[in-house]
Amino acid sequence: MSLVHLLLRHARQTPERPAIFYGTEPWATHGQWAQRSAGLARRMVAAGLVPGDRVVLFMRNQPRYLEILWAAWWAGLVVVPVNAKLHPREAEWIVANAGARWAFVTHDVVAEPLTGLERQIDVESDDCDDLLAPVNDAWAVPVVERGAQDLAWIFYTSGTTGRPKGVMLTHRNLMTMGLTYFIDVDPVSADDAMVYAAPMSHGAGIYAIPHLMAGARHVVPASGGVEPAELFALGQAIGPLSTFAAPTIVKRLVDHAEQHGIGPDASARAFKTIVYGGAPMYAADMARALRVMGPRFVQIYGQGETPMVGTALSRQQLADTSHPRWAERMASVGVAQTPVQVRVADVEGRSLPTGEVGEVLVKGDSVMAGYWKNPEASSAAVRDGWLFTGDVGCLDADGFLTLKDRSKDLIISGGSNIYPREVEEVLLTAPGVAEVAVVGVPDAEWGESVVAFVVMAPGLQTTTEALDQHCLAQMARFKRPKRYEIVTELPKNNYGKVLKTELRQRLASTAD
Repeated sequence: MSLVHLLLRHARQTPERPAIFYGTEPWATHGQWAQRSAGLARRMVAAGLVPGDRVVLFMRNQPRYLEILWAAWWAGLVVVPVNAKLHPREAEWIVANAGARWAFVTHDVVAEPLTGLERQIDVESDDCDDLLAPVNDAWAVPVVERGAQDLAWIFYTSGTTGRPKGVMLTHRNLMTMGLTYFIDVDPVSADDAMVYAAPMSHGAGIYAIPHLMAGARHVVPASGGVEPAELFALGQAIGPLSTFAAPTIVKRLVDHAEQHGIGPDASARAFKTIVYGGAPMYAADMARALRVMGPRFVQIYGQGETPMVGTALSRQQLADTSHPRWAERMASVGVAQTPVQVRVADVEGRSLPTGEVGEVLVKGDSVMAGYWKNPEASSAAVRDGWLFTGDVGCLDADGFLTLKDRSKDLIISGGSNIYPREVEEVLLTAPGVAEVAVVGVPDAEWGESVVAFVVMAPGLQTTTEALDQHCLAQMARFKRPKRYEIVTELPKNNYGKVLKTELRQRLASTAD
């Protein structure tokens, strides 16, 4: 069943109920949301877009994000949300790979036309106003029906090759995720409010689905991002908020609460539930968060390839300090969510006994249909229905999963994935650069930061400023190294492979 029917259900039952807020101001009722999405869907079909066509959303958080999402599904299209922090050149690669025909953008994210598109619409323009003009009778606009296995969303996530891979998510994948939220993450009522502070192109935006299922409210902060004072004030004004946040955002919220004397009771008036994931959360940081803001946290572990569905560590488990294994559970990512199986396997895919470390595998209806136009990567990632996550961990006797490391060299900084080779390829195009190795180093604020070791060609020199400017011209700001080490050579083994473990050890020794 198409996800658009989630909107139609509430537009019929509660058409006058406020559904979308921009800050504290009502933006659309369920009825108005349906009327605008139906209007855009009708106009996209009239313009020649056909079922399965891809539509890119390259924009910051904005109320129209939700209206465009459901309009695309109404028209039978596939949405391709793109991280607003990406460089326009990176977004153009995604446009080309996805074969997208239209893109909706905000001018602060991209000011110039992206190449390869038939049409680019600034969502704050008169053009978009016309496209989203409501139709009086939304029911008269036919829904272009899609099957459970048809694509709904393509999420581009970087791969070890340095090129993004398009994760193909079906209507069934996303419907499974939505229904699972109520069982394993948090019950939701129509009086709840989901606030989109983290990027809507990622997990935060996907969580619009379970909240629409429940007829809850959707709140986009006026700032469009994470401003702790604004979020606490929003919660006080319109009721306790739920949100999805990377650990760095959780830390900022906790810092604000502690600095302003906002204790658990006052925090409860601002926040109902804070779901965190996407990067490691140190146990000491979560213990502090529980002490300052109280039991309103839930951890989830998943990947773009099994969106928001893998394991969950409930608020009850996090808050149960009397449990004899509470400390171990705090360091885990919880137990398998209801619709999936989770196991730990050796290199041959054979299950390992309790306590042994291996690769984490996930199987269930949330697992992606594969990678867009990349059958080799699809076959490597999903075997016999099992998603090979590339993460390494172990299961205890109670089924709690603890992540130990990552088999890939993924760097997670501020909740965003950064793959070293992607950065290395950019640096290797800088004048005079002969070799590069990029690694992550622990960072108290961001989780990890990027460090680049650079070897110059004989007789040539460079500066960190020059390298930084080169990176800024070629890639998103958040991916660029925070530190450059210009060295005479890189450590290598007998086969010529760079020993990144040795580089990390070198950084660790200089930090002591």
